[in-house]
Amino acid sequence: MRIAVIGGSGFIGTRLIELLRHEDSGDYTCKNIDIQPSHFYNEITTLGDVTVQEQIDRELKDVDVVVLLAAKHHDNIVPTSLYYETNVGGMEVTLKAMERNGIKRLIFFSSVAVYGLNKPNPDENFPPDPFNHYGRSKWEAEQVALRWWEKHPDWNIDIIRPTVTFGERNRGNVYNLLHQIQGGKFMMVGKGDNHKSMAYVGNVVAFVKWMIENVTEGYNVYNYVDKPDMDMNSLVEHVGTVLGKKIPTLHLPYWLGMIGGSCFDCIAALTGRKLPISSVRVRKFCASTVFDSSKAHSTGFNAPFTLAEGLARTLEFEFLHPQPDNIVFVSE
Repeated sequence: MRIAVIGGSGFIGTRLIELLRHEDSGDYTCKNIDIQPSHFYNEITTLGDVTVQEQIDRELKDVDVVVLLAAKHHDNIVPTSLYYETNVGGMEVTLKAMERNGIKRLIFFSSVAVYGLNKPNPDENFPPDPFNHYGRSKWEAEQVALRWWEKHPDWNIDIIRPTVTFGERNRGNVYNLLHQIQGGKFMMVGKGDNHKSMAYVGNVVAFVKWMIENVTEGYNVYNYVDKPDMDMNSLVEHVGTVLGKKIPTLHLPYWLGMIGGSCFDCIAALTGRKLPISSVRVRKFCASTVFDSSKAHSTGFNAPFTLAEGLARTLEFEFLHPQPDNIVFVSE
């Protein structure tokens, strides 16, 4: 099976290509199309822009399945029109290129950001309410794909909405939290009984491979979260166990944490520096952010790792046996 990954030089794409090229994964031929070179798979990487029709038309020749990962996703993209040019325009370009090359199978990475903030355990049927340009552009891209499928019902289009995804070499919010805990710079704000939905990258890419092999018809949307969700107390305890460290159990009252966060807001405003602590970060830390992924886990897919195992693998790689190459992938 010939698979093209568009935007495969990043964190998830690199792990997906690694899995598909593994000798035990079956007979797959992979190519990567990305605006950036690949740290690990440059021999199968072509530099290309998902918004340039002629390039994508050319690069999708002789392909069976397309995995679309290319996106603008950082919070500080300027101008904001770039979110829509890449995330929505890239979808339009990809669909046209697929049609011109006779390809009828697409897996698209969207995001739980389409639901917005502080929603009560949304499933795939929950009304969209994105709060930022990233979430809105992902939702608009989904709508482009849906309209296309309605006119091409013999196609198979699958949408994955992953929650925050962590793993080895990723530099995002989960890593920042783990780094603070292991470095002794962490203090629990609030009771610590709030739950956070997370996904280990090894399970996310395994789900993609499973869909390539098993979901071949229709238009399908799946949240992806590794269950059961951990509360913050359990997460901190697990980190301490894996690292063999005693983590302080002192809890800072929420109101006091918010005062501290507001003080950092003032310092940031006066100095123009982006600080690791803010009132928004305190509020997000203390909120429960949970998504329903029962649909994905009722398909017959079995995640190869538990959430605890994924965290342990990440902690061991990053802090117990760090790699000397310093290759990392930065995300929000």
